[in-house]
Parts: sequence; structure tokens; C-alpha cells
Amino acid sequence: MTIRKITTFPADVLRTKAKEVKVFDDKLQQLIDDMVVTMRDAPGVGLAAPQIGIAKKVIVVEFGHESDENIPKQLYVVVNPEIVHKSEKTVAGVEGCLSVPGIAGEVNRAGVITIRGQDPKGQKIKIRAQGWLARIFQHETDHVNGILYTDRADTLWQPDAEETDSI
Repeated sequence: MTIRKITTFPADVLRTKAKEVKVFDDKLQQLIDDMVVTMRDAPGVGLAAPQIGIAKKVIVVEFGHESDENIPKQLYVVVNPEIVHKSEKTVAGVEGCLSVPGIAGEVNRAGVITIRGQDPKGQKIKIRAQGWLARIFQHETDHVNGILYTDRADTLWQPDAEETDSI
């Protein structure tokens, strides 16, 4: 596993719609492993392949329970992610991004989503998420579609060091 360099704005790959993954092999698993260690090293709670310069539809998310830090974090890997349902109710929240350092923004996101895709072996998966987990999935799925959270933010500012988690 190799910690990769985080690609930062204005790199073109961050504005490019990523390509669908069609081959589920050891190279894909190596990419996923590298993404996980890179996300953890950053540190962040999510990472999309374009954020390390790879225009492929792969995201990793690691998140714990919102109200109980004693519950271990869960790692999610979604290949070819697609949000297939969003609640009408949206929730405002502060976001940051490893690829847009030094800026935070308030973004309205669906409070509940359903995301589908494939696991690292190519098996179909579907995940229902709410709260911050739903926000992270939406943020990372935007990345594979060439969208940055700054495109969706109502306001942007330079945060204090502890004001926001980098997604």
C-alpha cells in the first residue's frame, strides 16, 4: 500500500467525469488499498480516485457513528457509485475537501440517500445512508462526476484549523 499525493484544485482531473470501472482485478484492489491509506494519512473521511489523479469511478469512505465515538468506524468501498435516491429534505452542513485545502463552505445536501455500485470484486451493492454518512457519499460521488463541493456551496470561507473535517 502506497500513500499517494492528493491532487488539488485546479487540476483538470478534478473537473473530468471519471470512467466506469469494467475490470475488477489486482490493479483495482491496489488502487483501493492505496486510496484507503491515503485517506487515513490525510486525514479524511472519504476519497475519490480523481483526488489522487486517477479518472476512475472509485470512492472510499470511512465513518463512525455520529453520536457514539466508541462504535468502530466502518470502511465502505464503492466502485461505479451512483446515487439512485435522495430525500427531498436537505440539511445544511460545513464541508471541506482534501483537494481544495484552506477553504470551507456550507452546502445543502439530501439528508437521506441510497447509493448503488459494485464492491471491489464487481458484486452489486446498495447502501442507504443518512446524516453525515449521506453527506460524505454525496461529496465523493460528486468527485467522480467532476463536481466540487465549492460548486454547491452557499458560502465559502477560510476556516479555523478545527472547524471542518476534510471529506
